[in-house]
Amino acid sequence: MCIYPAYINSKKTIAEGRRIAAEKAVENPSCAEIRDVLTAAGLNVLLENKMYPREWNRDGQFRGRVRIQLKLEDGSLCQDKFASRKDVMFYVAEMIPKLKSRTQKSGGAEAGSQPGEGGKKGKKKKK
Repeated sequence: MCIYPAYINSKKTIAEGRRIAAEKAVENPSCAEIRDVLTAAGLNVLLENKMYPREWNRDGQFRGRVRIQLKLEDGSLCQDKFASRKDVMFYVAEMIPKLKSRTQKSGGAEAGSQPGEGGKKGKKKKK
């Protein structure tokens, strides 16, 4: 099975490739974060330098896909908690915000964005 970061990106629409609900998705996940979460969960993971076909931005940040082994050669599941593709995507989307790299970055980013948002509230369209 393959997971592209666009599958669990809350900034993407369904048409742009998101496959889970926006509320459960993560803001701009990277392949390295997906790999770290799934490796910690005990799955066999391979990182590939491929582009998602629907991704219009050719930047290196959006490159990559993660290949995962869900089933053994005899057809049985590697881990019972990952019975389907959706189970894997929901697990990854739930665990990425808990990564150390995410918790350190988000504290500074949120504090910096709040003052800027206050000025936007007062503007309204004139009819």
